[in-house]
Amino acid sequence: MLELYDQIQEACGAIRKQWDHTPHAGIILGTGLGGLVEKINVQASIDYGDIPNFLQSTATGHRGRLVCGELEGLSVMAMEGRFHMYEGYPLKQVTLPVRVFKAMGAELFIVSGAVGGMNPLYRCGDVMIIDDHINLMGDNPLIGINDDRLGPRFPDMCAPYDAGLEEVALEIARKQNFQAHRGVLVAVAGPNLETRAEYRFLRQIGADAVGMSTVPEVIVAVHAGLRTVGLSVITDMCLPDALKPANVEEIIAVANDAEPRLTALVSGLLRHEASTHTV
Repeated sequence: MLELYDQIQEACGAIRKQWDHTPHAGIILGTGLGGLVEKINVQASIDYGDIPNFLQSTATGHRGRLVCGELEGLSVMAMEGRFHMYEGYPLKQVTLPVRVFKAMGAELFIVSGAVGGMNPLYRCGDVMIIDDHINLMGDNPLIGINDDRLGPRFPDMCAPYDAGLEEVALEIARKQNFQAHRGVLVAVAGPNLETRAEYRFLRQIGADAVGMSTVPEVIVAVHAGLRTVGLSVITDMCLPDALKPANVEEIIAVANDAEPRLTALVSGLLRHEASTHTV
């Protein structure tokens, strides 16, 4: 099996045969949130199966392709669907696309996902700008021998999310008159949802929302030196004293309904990037 560095280079080589551009941003779109790609001026669309060392996405609502092109005047790479630990994949492979974004030349990483809301001030369909996170997945994509070509042995996590871009995202939401919060995401392995006691515990340790992804990708983005923005859509409420069985179809429907708000945030962030960076 190839070393991680070589896997990244092999994947980049295959992508460059179809799209030889330098992306400004790499974007990961989670459950029900793939509609953003309709806004991209698509120059190449590559199924994950055609990219060496990419995994297959088996989660509901994940199409499984890499879309490359332009959005708001910037070159971007967008994953329409992601990989998860609960699918049985090791985190080094789950997060490999983030490494590929960096190796292709990206400076910015935008990641989105559907999450359960535990903060009683949140409502289904709200967007949460991730300000910080808690990793309770029981694993870490950086475990093992460190390759200094990919990042430092002990990356600092005091500010994994770009505070300036958080403010930009909140301002976009205010101007477009939809609800956006700034909060803490806790990541768990899944695939089962949590018990009432677990929700109480997660809330008590400081989490506003819970999900089964995003945090591993952000850890790798920090390791790789990418500026990062995390966007979560609250697709169900996880209040232990008013808990109802989760309905996957309803969760996807809420995510689909929130997609225009997510698109507005990503587009606005990229417009801000275009106005402040020489590309």
